[in-house]
Amino acid sequence: MRLWSVHPRYFDRQALTAAWREALLAQAVLGAPGRGYSNHPQLERFREQPVPIDAIAGFLTGIVDEADSRGYHFAREKITGTATEGSHSGPGGAGALVVTTGQLAYEWAHLLAKLERRSPEVAKRWVGLTTPQPHPLFRVVDGPIASWERVAP
Repeated sequence: MRLWSVHPRYFDRQALTAAWREALLAQAVLGAPGRGYSNHPQLERFREQPVPIDAIAGFLTGIVDEADSRGYHFAREKITGTATEGSHSGPGGAGALVVTTGQLAYEWAHLLAKLERRSPEVAKRWVGLTTPQPHPLFRVVDGPIASWERVAP
């Protein structure tokens, strides 16, 4: 499971679809603790929120908004938290969660490597971009890679 901190505008079709499916799985896990993936480290930052289900709803809203902008139809009605169209974080407004510069850079390198293998034409769009925008749910602060991240050697 990968719940990307980078803005979904950078995703190819496969990454956008996977992000939607994985975030729906995260929503199910956060809504019914004890299910599979309950201890997945990617869920920590959502569990730390006052209302985790609203935080993941904000995350899902950012993904479905991007899908809409591309003419795809993702079932917005599957979002169970209080985030609404154009509201990426539910209560608290946009940028309600924090992502560090180190985490964003790590994810950006990881995403670019995937895109270069799978969708070189999409990767070419982002040549020279060193600092991507975060998903609308996040605001960026200085810091290292997140403690919950499983860093590849």
